[in-house]
Amino acid sequence: MLPNVIAVILAGGQGSRLFPLTAKRAKPAVPIAGKFRLIDISFSNCLHSDIRKMFVLTQFASESLHRHIHQTYQMPAWSSGFVQILAAEQTVENKNWYQGTADAVRQNLNYLLQQGIDYYLILSGDHLYRMDYRKLLATHRESGADVTVSVLPVNRKDAHHFGILKTDGAGQISDFHEKPTSNAILDAFSPNQDWLQKQGANTNHDLMLASMGIYIFSREALINILNKSDESDFGKGIFPQAINEYRVVAHYFDDYWEDIGTIKAFYESMISLTDEKPPFEFYSEHNPIYTHARFLPGARIHNCEITESIISDAARLQDSRIHKSIVGIRSLIHSNASLSKVILMGADYMEESDDWKNNKEKHAPDLGIGSGTIIENALIDKNARIGKNVRMLADGRPQEADGENYHIRDGILIIPKDAIIPDNSVIGNA
Repeated sequence: MLPNVIAVILAGGQGSRLFPLTAKRAKPAVPIAGKFRLIDISFSNCLHSDIRKMFVLTQFASESLHRHIHQTYQMPAWSSGFVQILAAEQTVENKNWYQGTADAVRQNLNYLLQQGIDYYLILSGDHLYRMDYRKLLATHRESGADVTVSVLPVNRKDAHHFGILKTDGAGQISDFHEKPTSNAILDAFSPNQDWLQKQGANTNHDLMLASMGIYIFSREALINILNKSDESDFGKGIFPQAINEYRVVAHYFDDYWEDIGTIKAFYESMISLTDEKPPFEFYSEHNPIYTHARFLPGARIHNCEITESIISDAARLQDSRIHKSIVGIRSLIHSNASLSKVILMGADYMEESDDWKNNKEKHAPDLGIGSGTIIENALIDKNARIGKNVRMLADGRPQEADGENYHIRDGILIIPKDAIIPDNSVIGNA
């Protein structure tokens, strides 16, 4: 264990661009890959990096996130490690909720400044990537930095989505700009080619350096920076100030990283997991992604045609066709159903035969996907009840729309959590 490092996982954002997946849950609690949640990525990276002291800062719709953390991440009694949730709260001194990433850390400094802690690793709880934070810490120590920012190369055309920066030949950050809006700004932030070569990086002049939202602060630097500034965000306010007074250094990272900030980004990153060689790999024996141990039985599949798909624990499929889809835990798919490029998040509980009888008496569809239903290019949130012979076809679907129990973003159909779609419905088409 790294005894002098604390990880601070920022998990309080509303994630409004992921609506309706975030209508009833915080963004880091959104289910991914059939059986995990987004925040499992940050926790797993910490555990594989020998970091056992973790604070999680939460605020918006956090009940399911809290429950998942309590059920999953319990340190053994003999360990000095811990996982502690710090929910936003009003105090005598402060009546405000978290106003941003830096403000969230500032409001919790009294808890974070424990004896013997020299370094603070600041993470977002809603990114998809695999990183050994020990390498980041090594860069921080060897460079004598006050603050180290993990950076990755991005194409110039995508740079406006990020905070971009430039360094000198030693990797010290000399300027920072959050989400640039003009070519003139991009021209001014052309990366230092000497430093890129030292990292073994591609020196393509079309590449820019972007902040990943992953930082290490030395203890005194964190205290001084937050106490001397009233800025609420690291990217927008803290770093433009800090680079003028402190040694702020870049750590180069050139692997898969995705900020799953929109429905399109979420959908595409999940569907890519069904590729033969996906850009992000959950199948790693030595670096697994951890999650809540549910002790569920294996999937039960009868007479189905399944291609390029992921089928999760306790799923039950009967005479169905599944193509390039993710079928989540406890999913129930009835006969002659067809799913193509669908993320089916599954269910929080399993229905038995008595439940099905009650559903019929109430004229409600069973949990899961009904017989004869066809679904294409869609996100189906947990506990959805989709009836028989429903049509959710991609052909003729608008790019954006909202209707009863469905939403469409970038041509992707989303069925919200707990939604009920009656038999014979046509969803998302005129």
